Amino acid sequence: MRRHAALAAMAVAFLCPAAAGTAPLPPVRILLFAGPKQHGAPGRHEYEKDMRELAWLLEHSGAARQVKTQVIVGEKPRDQAMLETADAIVIDGNGDWLKRETGAIFQQYAETDGLGYNAETTAALKDFDALLKRRKTGLVVYHYTMFVDNRAGRLYLNDWLGGVWIPYVSHNPVDTWAIRPIPGRHPILRGVKPWTPREEMYARYFLPDNSRRTPLLTARPSQAANGTGGPVAWAYERPDGGRSVVWGGNDFHDNMHLYPQQRRFLVNGILWAAGVEVPRGGANDQMPPEF
Repeated sequence: MRRHAALAAMAVAFLCPAAAGTAPLPPVRILLFAGPKQHGAPGRHEYEKDMRELAWLLEHSGAARQVKTQVIVGEKPRDQAMLETADAIVIDGNGDWLKRETGAIFQQYAETDGLGYNAETTAALKDFDALLKRRKTGLVVYHYTMFVDNRAGRLYLNDWLGGVWIPYVSHNPVDTWAIRPIPGRHPILRGVKPWTPREEMYARYFLPDNSRRTPLLTARPSQAANGTGGPVAWAYERPDGGRSVVWGGNDFHDNMHLYPQQRRFLVNGILWAAGVEVPRGGANDQMPPEF
């Protein structure tokens, strides 16, 4: 009888670790920074709406770990105490193009000499860079956030993301884009199928050879004048051990409602960047409420 009881206890411990005294993993924490809406007509560059819907989708993703989110609107990711608790940081906001706007991460180009930043921004960027590397925090960046013309800013982005978008060399035409997953076994692509949205797609990135970068999506515009397409999203396993994801879309807010494939891809990417196992069939892609 004692032998049977011991075997039964071993079976319970193997099948149900929590029942054997193993504490469940703590919730994963994701911060989503939405830039102020200073760019684009209504329905475009709706950073706050996009981030609030993604936050809801993440908390209903079907991931094995509980996901807790916080959306911060109109602020740069500067609060070090808040950032210390994040497993992943998602940024969707303005680039450095127009002086009247507020850049998502950097100073506006016109406020600088084009080569570096003022003392306050320089110190904040060094702190942010050090935190990412020390905590191996996931970093996810979308669309206009990649528009950085300042040399120092581009160097940071290339270091964090494994590639950059170069103003006036790369391009971002509005077109109907045939988006296709690039064949492979990357977890972000689980359950993701092609979709064809109308989008202002950031494309023609500068992607130097880097074995740590995995292209995820390729997109082809319908109009020949807009080129033949190429990679518009990738995953990057940083040398510090952290993970980053870039996606060139997220201009037209309606696409969040029209295309479940886009929702699944975005949620898969954030989960992966946060170190969470992506569900085998991909994250839930149900329609989020309108915020």
